[in-house]
Amino acid sequence: MSEYVIHADKPVVAYKRSDPLFLISVLMLWGLGIFTILICTQGVGERLFHNRYYFLWRQLACSAVGAVGLVFFAAVPVNALRRFSLTLAATSVVLCFFALLPVIGSAKNGAPRWVSIPHLITFQPSEMVKFAMVLYLSHLFDKHSAEYEENNKEFMVPAIGLIILAGAIFAQRDLSTSVMVFGIGVCMFIVSGSPVRVFVPIMFLLFPFTALVILTQRYRLLRILSFFRPDDYTTTSGYQALASKRAISAGGIWGVGTGSGLDSNLTIPEIQTDYIFAGWATAMGLIGVWGYLLLLGIFVFRGMKIAVSCPNKFAALGAFGCVFTIAVQSMVNLAVVCGVAPTTGIPLPFFSSGGSSLIITLCMCGFVINASHCDADNDSGSEKKKISDIEFNESFGETVVEL
Repeated sequence: MSEYVIHADKPVVAYKRSDPLFLISVLMLWGLGIFTILICTQGVGERLFHNRYYFLWRQLACSAVGAVGLVFFAAVPVNALRRFSLTLAATSVVLCFFALLPVIGSAKNGAPRWVSIPHLITFQPSEMVKFAMVLYLSHLFDKHSAEYEENNKEFMVPAIGLIILAGAIFAQRDLSTSVMVFGIGVCMFIVSGSPVRVFVPIMFLLFPFTALVILTQRYRLLRILSFFRPDDYTTTSGYQALASKRAISAGGIWGVGTGSGLDSNLTIPEIQTDYIFAGWATAMGLIGVWGYLLLLGIFVFRGMKIAVSCPNKFAALGAFGCVFTIAVQSMVNLAVVCGVAPTTGIPLPFFSSGGSSLIITLCMCGFVINASHCDADNDSGSEKKKISDIEFNESFGETVVEL
């Protein structure tokens, strides 16, 4: 009589489907962003392009591209995305430096942050760097974690990679985004169990370097001065922040609504970008602000729960990085709009007009959705098959067959 033992680490019923609450929160944030573009940008669209719905149609077109990216990163096995991470990181750095070239690059307000193909596409590479950094560090921490534990010096490899990615953004005269990317990268080091002391000498150099960069650039210095002394810069560098606070105050508790009276309250220059939330607060009031914060909280909570429960280390770290990046961007933007932080160029995910930001945000959400069901796609686990003394690790629970 011989005995065949077939058992698995997890039975077939343990198959994980995508987190429905996370997906619903993504769709709701996405929909609210489109709605806010509709109600807040009609006046500026008419003034700049003689088309009240210019920004709406552009956001819808970018949403279609972003939807494709979301499905792609939600469906492709995470181990295939892991192999793609280094290529994505290298491509994002190259595109950042392409933005500095006079022919391909496109500058706005003196900052060369866009790669432009006339009459076809304009793309902001720094947005890609955020996602590339998350995937690249997640790949290194997963693949080389054993080596890092044996030799702490090996941590210099991802540390140098992070510095290169953040430096590529800084080269575009985008200090706020480069500092944010670097800070998120450091948090990923901490979460992965890396020794934080690797960054101690870097931090000692980073603070005086940042102060020097601010002091040597007039527009950055004016932003800091207008933040601490707004009454002295009411018509110059502090005008946008003051107009934002007036617009938020005008919303009151219930908001002014979405009718024609909204345009008279929105005197913020380029409200369609970094200050779009001031328009939402004006229209919907304090109730709308709390509603947004509640929805964002659900998004972050469910996303972090996915990261914590994901059995694939690469996907878990990637999910954490994606959710954390979107959360940090959102909170920094809200801090600026409410006047509790100096003006930066960081957009509000899902809301701010701009195809690059929306597309990359949706791609990140797609990756988190992938992490929520990556058990089904995880091909890194061993499938050991054994007869008698050999185990069969299959997804059929434990079954004993006697012959």
